[in-house]
Amino acid sequence: MKLGDFKALTFDVYGTLIDWESGMVAALAPLTDRLTHEASRDMVLEIHARHESAQQAQTPGRKYSELLATVYRRIAEEWGLSVTWDECIRYGESVRDWPAFPDSPDALAYLKQHYKLVVLSNVDNPSFAASNKRLGVTFDAVYTAEDVGSYKPNDANFDYMLRNLQSLGLAKADILHTAESMFHDHKPANRHGLASAWIYRRHGSEGFGATMHPGEIPSYNFRFNSMEEMATAHQNEMRGL
Repeated sequence: MKLGDFKALTFDVYGTLIDWESGMVAALAPLTDRLTHEASRDMVLEIHARHESAQQAQTPGRKYSELLATVYRRIAEEWGLSVTWDECIRYGESVRDWPAFPDSPDALAYLKQHYKLVVLSNVDNPSFAASNKRLGVTFDAVYTAEDVGSYKPNDANFDYMLRNLQSLGLAKADILHTAESMFHDHKPANRHGLASAWIYRRHGSEGFGATMHPGEIPSYNFRFNSMEEMATAHQNEMRGL
């Protein structure tokens, strides 16, 4: 299997193209600065993952920015901290401030020359629009949790994407799902018979950070530690290296 076998790259965004973990940690500072006990970065991210996943399952039709406001409140309650709802809302709105990984814009600009680029993201449309400006590329299709009414790893999100991509003339064999999260993306990609590329952004860290443990580790067809590595691998393939 080669990267050149595919016509479209379908992307998870947060954790793959956008550095959501750094964005989360920065926006959670009003809570973590008030803690009287030590909490490592990964511990904070794992607590966030637990509450976010639970809330997505509980209220699948809720906009991501609004859902994150509730996640913020749940975390505060777990830590015994009082917060105002305005503070919770500010956290939910912080998604638009989360930074892109430095290599994402250039890698996407290169890959855009060779593939259709598609988004499948657990986000609301206004928040993604702000993130898209940071990525600097026009995607050929954008499918959000707000569009679908559920959150990955729900199969409905992948069903929605595949149905719409079929109307654009793209079959499963044409698609390489490109993502960091084993839980949100690679596991359902396996169920749907999609090839996948693991962008292992957390290769220097232990655990799964802001995503839940997937249980049995799903399979994947390619592994890169960054989008830059993926773009370079494609260039080398094109050169016959």
